[in-house]
Amino acid sequence: MGKLECFGVRSAPRALHKDRPHHTSSYTSGYHFGSAREEKTMQFSVPLPFDRINLKDQFLTMEGVRAMVQTIERAGFDSGFETDHPCPTGRWLDAGGHYAQDPFVMMAVVAAATTRLRVQTGILVLPYRNPFIVARALATLDHVSAGRVTLSVGAGYLKGEYRALGVDYEKRNELMDEYLRALRLALSGEEFSFEGSGYEAKGCRIFPGPVQIPHLPIYVGGNSRRAIRRAAELGDAWNPFMTSSAVVAATTRTAEISSVQDVADGMAYLREHCEKIGRGQVPATVVGGINKPGEKISSQELVDRIGSFRDIGVTMVGIQIDGDSRAQWCENAERLGAEVVAKFRS
Repeated sequence: MGKLECFGVRSAPRALHKDRPHHTSSYTSGYHFGSAREEKTMQFSVPLPFDRINLKDQFLTMEGVRAMVQTIERAGFDSGFETDHPCPTGRWLDAGGHYAQDPFVMMAVVAAATTRLRVQTGILVLPYRNPFIVARALATLDHVSAGRVTLSVGAGYLKGEYRALGVDYEKRNELMDEYLRALRLALSGEEFSFEGSGYEAKGCRIFPGPVQIPHLPIYVGGNSRRAIRRAAELGDAWNPFMTSSAVVAATTRTAEISSVQDVADGMAYLREHCEKIGRGQVPATVVGGINKPGEKISSQELVDRIGSFRDIGVTMVGIQIDGDSRAQWCENAERLGAEVVAKFRS
């Protein structure tokens, strides 16, 4: 049995499980990157409304989750995603923040209720958890869902939440880079060793590994230049999010990205950094939330907006679905599937 070691340096994992579908691309640093879901047609994700705790009987029951995710699967959407705020402060919530359920629990429920829909974090604040705990959950979920897991990660921005979880906020970027390296080893399907900040794995195994080879897709979220460089160095895709205003950008402590041109500028920087570090294949760009909750926009206007993102090379966008009840939410999902998603399938 091969062993993989990493002590603050990059090491290329080699998959043990030869029967798993293999779709890798090499990067000269030694890492092997998985699929970034770069299909010819635009892909569509949906932020799932598990934050609607004021209507938890509508959106947070087994019956409700099943109805919603089966609806978006039938409507042609490709993935549903859940965000990550395990212990937000009341001050942030009262200022316009949002609740989040446990992403691994909710992804498991979604996967169990569907057959094709991919389950995705959007995003997981990676420094909050030991990377091997994350790897164990992801590998299990990818195995039981037959390879339908996508991980999108970010450094996060809530100082109070970092404090509550006992993680040093000022070291979040260094922890992000370290944990991403640890994850790639842990999800390789090999015995591995890794020395990190205050923890060490010696000859450890996380089996069965993910169905997807060499690992499930890992998107790097964030709008800052550092996040873009991280996507080039350690990710399968860059996953920026649209900020509706400078106030939102300031609140989330990130760079403002509010237009197609802003995304295009970020993609240009991504290409430049890939060239600088010698990475031949530029990661895909997948954009979350191109329409705002409650935004009054027609289906054709949404089609045109999506087309603008497609024209600059974006491969996936997130579409917000509104609804004051589960029935209304599902009705809107079906309408958007027929009037928007279907337009990009022919």
